[in-house]
Amino acid sequence: MYKYSRKESRIVHAFKVRWVRFWMRYAGLSSSGRFATRLATWFALPHKASKYLTYMNPLGYVAPTASIYHSDLRLGANILIGDSVVIYQAENGGPVEIGDQVHILKDTIIETGFGGSLTIASGATINPRCQINAYVAPIKIGCGVQLAPNCALYSYDHGFASGESIRAQPLRTRGGITIGDDAWLGVGVIVLSGVHIGKGAVVGAGSVVTQDIPDEAIAVGNPARVVRMRSNKGVFK
Repeated sequence: MYKYSRKESRIVHAFKVRWVRFWMRYAGLSSSGRFATRLATWFALPHKASKYLTYMNPLGYVAPTASIYHSDLRLGANILIGDSVVIYQAENGGPVEIGDQVHILKDTIIETGFGGSLTIASGATINPRCQINAYVAPIKIGCGVQLAPNCALYSYDHGFASGESIRAQPLRTRGGITIGDDAWLGVGVIVLSGVHIGKGAVVGAGSVVTQDIPDEAIAVGNPARVVRMRSNKGVFK
């Protein structure tokens, strides 16, 4: 295999940087903008390293493989929408509003439908393979919130009355979901409708949240319960 000399390596690197910067100037959600993004990514680093692309265009970076089927998508500045992310609008789906510097990483699926809407405030990070379904009621994710991989948020439930197919029954809800600023949800957390997770709260991996969690609380389990407050030192209960 041919090896670049040190001088050649610098030249190749400079060319790649200029290539990426040039095409990112024309990136966007139009067909031509998506094509420009695809050209830029020929020499761009993948996954989290692509966050530097978000500062090369006011819109930010929307991966060429992201699928967007939503008529009311509102994007802040310098956002990152990663590979194979899906943003989908079902029947009567409300808006999806994504704040400045939000990162939505690989294989995450976002849906709104039947009057549900989604707001993700600035600086939040949605890690890979999360599922966020805002049907019937809204979901609001605060500033700086971190969702670890495989989290699932559902602002609705299925009816399950006897004598009728579950598929045929209307969706119902206990209310929307709100996640306060700077909260952190561990791997595989499930949040159900009608739940408020407080500011700075921590929810342990694999927990199922069915009731409110106060500010600064640490909660674990199925159903999740508060085991201590972040301000308290000592072992978990």
